[in-house]
Amino acid sequence: MAKKMRKLRASLRKNRSVRTRQNDLTKDFAQDQAAVEEMASGQSVSGKGELTRKRTVANAEVIEGASGTQVLPDVDREVCRQGRVLRVQGLVSIVQLADGSTRKCATRRLLKTLSTDQRHVVAAGDNVWVRLEGQDEGIIERVEARKGLLCRTSRGRQHVLVTNVDQIIIVTSAAQPRLKPNLLDRYLVTAEKARIIPVICINKVDLVDRGDLQPLVGVYSQLGYRVLQVSAEMGWGIGEFRNLLRGKASVLTGQSGVGKSSLLNAVESNLALRVQSVSSESEKGKHTTTTSVLIPLALGAFVVDTPGIRQFQLWDVLPKEVAGFFRDLRPFVSHCRYPDCSHTHEEPCAVKDAVADGLVDVRRYESYLQIHAGEEL
Repeated sequence: MAKKMRKLRASLRKNRSVRTRQNDLTKDFAQDQAAVEEMASGQSVSGKGELTRKRTVANAEVIEGASGTQVLPDVDREVCRQGRVLRVQGLVSIVQLADGSTRKCATRRLLKTLSTDQRHVVAAGDNVWVRLEGQDEGIIERVEARKGLLCRTSRGRQHVLVTNVDQIIIVTSAAQPRLKPNLLDRYLVTAEKARIIPVICINKVDLVDRGDLQPLVGVYSQLGYRVLQVSAEMGWGIGEFRNLLRGKASVLTGQSGVGKSSLLNAVESNLALRVQSVSSESEKGKHTTTTSVLIPLALGAFVVDTPGIRQFQLWDVLPKEVAGFFRDLRPFVSHCRYPDCSHTHEEPCAVKDAVADGLVDVRRYESYLQIHAGEEL
């Protein structure tokens, strides 16, 4: 819940600190005492170092949300206009205003200097307030509170891929590149944590015998996940895929080369999104989409096409929380002998017994072990 604050003492990023005090006075003293005494008189010692740098922000709100602590500075709503971020390109964000026009916007310096765990302050899908500048430019003055985040860990920081979505469509391919069930499970854990509806979409089913996919499809269907089998190349299942997008804000995510952009082109051919073939040598996709892009669709929906991801490391998920995000493990967790059971080596363990009895899929349990151990994929 947001709390209105008249003044807020907010921390700054660590790289925004004053130059450190010189520490070689002893060496210089031996060479020239008079010069050192004159230099030292101009230096002061204070408690304000890089860990205590703060700034007072007047008329601001602070909230605790899915993307951590957010500071929402007040804006003049008679001057600023509301909009939604379509994509972020370096220091420039493309924002669509309520009247349908787009503006190239920089981000207010205050927002960029406040301390945060996020790699970038603004992400595709953000609802923002923009102060208009010139003919087609503006300044993002405020980023509204977020919901429905898809994010991962990148270099120890939170990389928000997209915000404010209703469902995550996890696109994988039956072949070229090969299907990675463990990567699929990581996306499902992220969706469970963010409380966003996940949908599994298997593309390129024309390249394999669909009977071979049934064991995998059966496991996820029994867990209550919706599974679509489509082919953007042949047009199979595109009608069902189109209906899935209608009236919702969705994000398409998955590894490179699975055909996310091809599926969107099949839904609306006038999008003309760029696509590339999979490498014949490595059978890995090539990075065609380079940044997350929010695309308004004619069927009354928004969809975000994200860059292909070859590694997906979960953000802010503790090892002890992982089992709770696995729908098939969750019913057995409370029956373990030890309340802090990790379900990895303890005996007896209700989760391990369920795997041995065939009540839990062995591959899903192996995926749990990998995520619990913090291994990268």
